[in-house]
Amino acid sequence: MSGRVLISLGRESGSGGRRIGLAVAERLGVKCYDKELIAEAAKASGLAEEILENNDEVPTRSFLYSLVMDTYSMAYHTTGPVDMPIEQKAFLAQYNAIKKIAEDEGSAVFVGRCADYALEDDDDLISIFITADYQDKVEHVMQTYELSESKAKDYIQKADKRRSNYYNYYANKRWGEANTYDLCINRSRLGFEGTVNAIVQFVELAQKEKESGVKDNAPAKE
Repeated sequence: MSGRVLISLGRESGSGGRRIGLAVAERLGVKCYDKELIAEAAKASGLAEEILENNDEVPTRSFLYSLVMDTYSMAYHTTGPVDMPIEQKAFLAQYNAIKKIAEDEGSAVFVGRCADYALEDDDDLISIFITADYQDKVEHVMQTYELSESKAKDYIQKADKRRSNYYNYYANKRWGEANTYDLCINRSRLGFEGTVNAIVQFVELAQKEKESGVKDNAPAKE
């Protein structure tokens, strides 16, 4: 890509979001962060990777969100300990890691983990949501995790409930609602390759539009 690009990729369970995110990142020549974000967050925060894995995209079970954000600076910018639920520590560790990666690397693809919330003030962010037809999602989960159809359906239901609760709580927006994102795609309509192509084309068009806007607003030469 000619310019800086940050992509946040929300996804329904079984839609193939990780596979799509990896393919998009490869096409754009940038890194993709999904589970990889856990290692980055662990290094920066000092929390064990196992703790972050066990609380990955897990909604909090105590304290109000406002209290979390009020104590944010104390938790990460003072030497004194702050009594905070582990789910919130995990969220803040990944939140910080996302912002640091965006600052240090410039361009990246982030899968889930409220990346669009962490980067909402970044003008280069493009937020995307991936869905798929229900039976396609069931078959994808069955193949990926070698589950029976009934267990795959149960997996999807629980995973989507957990992700939506997590996102709605921390991002203060609605998970999966079209007006939350720049682009929503049904992977079943385009297939995996077609979905990747559509995202890449959307990013290219968005960059051109942004560059055009900058040129239009540039002061005229004397």
